[in-house]
Amino acid sequence: MTPSLSLVERKQRQARQRIIEAARELFLERGFDGVSVGDIAERAEVGRTTFFRHFGDKQEVVFAREQELLDMITTAGHADAAPAPRDAAGALEQLRPVLLALCTRATADPDAYTRHFQLIEQHPELRARDAVKMQQVADKLCELLTHRGSDETTARFASQIALACYQTAKRLGNNPHTLAADTQAALNRALTLGTGTAEPQAQPPGSG
Repeated sequence: MTPSLSLVERKQRQARQRIIEAARELFLERGFDGVSVGDIAERAEVGRTTFFRHFGDKQEVVFAREQELLDMITTAGHADAAPAPRDAAGALEQLRPVLLALCTRATADPDAYTRHFQLIEQHPELRARDAVKMQQVADKLCELLTHRGSDETTARFASQIALACYQTAKRLGNNPHTLAADTQAALNRALTLGTGTAEPQAQPPGSG
């Protein structure tokens, strides 16, 4: 019985991957508005019922990778026995390796990452869905901290700051080759707030 279930699961995963790849190809060829669910299902050689078993609509296919990132946070939260952070700074430090790992995973294929966000920027409805997905990331980070014993206020605050650091790196350049480093810099900057530690000031051109 178990081998049969395993085979079913493998087939479902293969079908999901075909749908994702078909959608990416079609969006690249025809643009997002020029592609229907039926087009994606036909290219992936699956029925519409199979499509909707995996994705609620064609927008959701664009964000298939984000679900992998959410699952990664859940795994990280249960993979160790890190102590409960004592304060918001400690909570943010605990989120640092998770957030940087997300950056690395998200940009593993730099060209695909760039195309993904170019597509989002071209469509208001995708930008709205992206905002929802990013809040889900923050919620998962909050769950990670509360699982480790953090109080909800600290966990919620630290997770929103972590998300803001990631979003800052995306908005300042969104370079897949430097996203992790830019997020790291934003985290460092956030951790200096309120400490009295002055950040190095950029020198104007020609000075010094």
